Amino acid sequence: MDWTGTVFDVIDMRSFSNLWFWIALAVLWFRASHHVVGVPFDMVGRAARQGGRAAEDLDEIIRIRCDRLLHIVDAGGLWLVALAAMVLSTLFLLGVGYGVEFAQALFLIGLPMAAVALLSVRCARQIRARGLRGATLRRRLVRLRVSVQVIGMAAIFFTAMWGMYRNMSLGPMG
Repeated sequence: MDWTGTVFDVIDMRSFSNLWFWIALAVLWFRASHHVVGVPFDMVGRAARQGGRAAEDLDEIIRIRCDRLLHIVDAGGLWLVALAAMVLSTLFLLGVGYGVEFAQALFLIGLPMAAVALLSVRCARQIRARGLRGATLRRRLVRLRVSVQVIGMAAIFFTAMWGMYRNMSLGPMG
């Protein structure tokens, strides 16, 4: 047996029947919904409950994270969009055109995460443009989190349906 055969035996490339894929998917969406614009969401709750220093800290860290995100987007946004489009197009072609299950799984992760990234950039631009602070900022972050959670629920549901279809139509051994 060659080394590639050994690697593919150890790392099961049949994503939809692999427990590790579903664990990674759950962790990814948990992290995406818990960190809005890169800031842990518990800071938003703490700022609302305690006010004072916690609210000031939230305002400042959100300002820093938004400035950082927007600097990255403004400096290399076109290249990032082109690279993401190329990767997603390649995964779609490999997954749908050639039936590569691993590419399908990565596409079903990447496409909704691209939507989350776009929402985060849009939110950061709104926060900066409007100078949101305090309760208005917290409401905007809650709206972003709910949007991310809705996208995550839809993505997990669609991925589960597609995975069940793949597993049932191809059988247990692919």
